[in-house]
Amino acid sequence: MNETLKILETRRSCRKFVENRMPSEEDLNAIIRAGTFAASGMGRQSAKIIAVTNKELRNKISAENAKIIGQGANNDPFYGAPVILVVVADKSAPTYVYDGSLVIGNLMNAAESLGIASIWIHRAKEEFESDFGKKILKDLGINGDFEGIGHVALGYAADGGIKPAAPRKENVYWVR
Repeated sequence: MNETLKILETRRSCRKFVENRMPSEEDLNAIIRAGTFAASGMGRQSAKIIAVTNKELRNKISAENAKIIGQGANNDPFYGAPVILVVVADKSAPTYVYDGSLVIGNLMNAAESLGIASIWIHRAKEEFESDFGKKILKDLGINGDFEGIGHVALGYAADGGIKPAAPRKENVYWVR
């Protein structure tokens, strides 16, 4: 089987990471670069990637995400992953949600190809509508009307962090 197709079939979300094992800078750069090559409506490239490896900011984002779903700050919605890639997209592009979603897909598949586990975590929309998220954007110099699309938590899977794929549903209808 072609290596790309194998990656697409075998990648699964990780729900338990080795907390103190950071992917290399080289691998992170390769993953992020793959995200920048995602297809986008009319080639607008409306999505931006915020790469968070700073543990203090990572933990603040985690606490904010937990707060949104009504959980305490001690709960980590990112399952201990040491890296969070936040994808935001410019709402002036009519395809911004799709553009950002494709970036997330590229990030996760690129990570898998390098032996790095990932999971897509939601609630970025709510985070970046809040003063908390708006301050992050401002501090980074990201101006405009951006919406949080999602987070990709990255790291190395701990034992039991990845479960096997569920059987595929019959969701294909041919018209010949």
